[in-house]
Amino acid sequence: MKETTAVAAMNLGASFHGSILDMVLNAGFVVQFVLLLLLAFSVVSWAIILMKYFSIRKIKKENELFVSIYMKGTRLSEIYPETKRLADSTLANVFNSGYNELLKVTKSSRGNIPGKEAAEPSLSVLEISAVDNVERALNRACSVESSKLESALGFLATTGSASPFVGLFGTVWGIMDTFKGIGARGSATLAVVAPGISEALIATATGLAAAIPAVIFYNYYLNKVKGLSAEMDNFSSEFLNIVERYYVKK
Repeated sequence: MKETTAVAAMNLGASFHGSILDMVLNAGFVVQFVLLLLLAFSVVSWAIILMKYFSIRKIKKENELFVSIYMKGTRLSEIYPETKRLADSTLANVFNSGYNELLKVTKSSRGNIPGKEAAEPSLSVLEISAVDNVERALNRACSVESSKLESALGFLATTGSASPFVGLFGTVWGIMDTFKGIGARGSATLAVVAPGISEALIATATGLAAAIPAVIFYNYYLNKVKGLSAEMDNFSSEFLNIVERYYVKK
């Protein structure tokens, strides 16, 4: 009798091959759907991670070039043309917004013909109220650049928070199917239980595999964005100081 039970147990477990691929293929429809969903989350997350890496590296490189040009320049009109080739530089874009607004308020205060731009804003022609316009332009540019930097990071945050629960759902569903099979067979041997539980636990492991890199790189890039935003805020303050020092009526 014992030998018969042992043989039956071996036969029940004969379809279980320890390979992860076999476990995925033998899993139920719901578990397979969860695994595909988590795989899609993981692929998109890694695409965003790589995209952000190259994007931030290029931004930092162009910011360094802009700072070098800015420090060497003696007039804003000399710096402005050089920034045209630094389209990815956050600092250059903030500078362009502030400088263009400075040209507009200077032209307005002098009563120039609309649409005709000066090569260099005239010194000591602005009322102090005009500085508010330049400040708003700088703040708007900083907000736009910060939004660009933060784009797609929300997906990493969503993946990091939701993937473990999606994987847990797949695991719970797989275990439910396993117990349903146990009830149908009327046997609860390890050979019967192990394959179903192993297949179900893959969903949890996949959820964690998708979530962990997403959380790590989300926090990493969020710190990078904060650093770049701080640089823009500091530059905006310096630009306003220059405007008030040289372009405002005393």
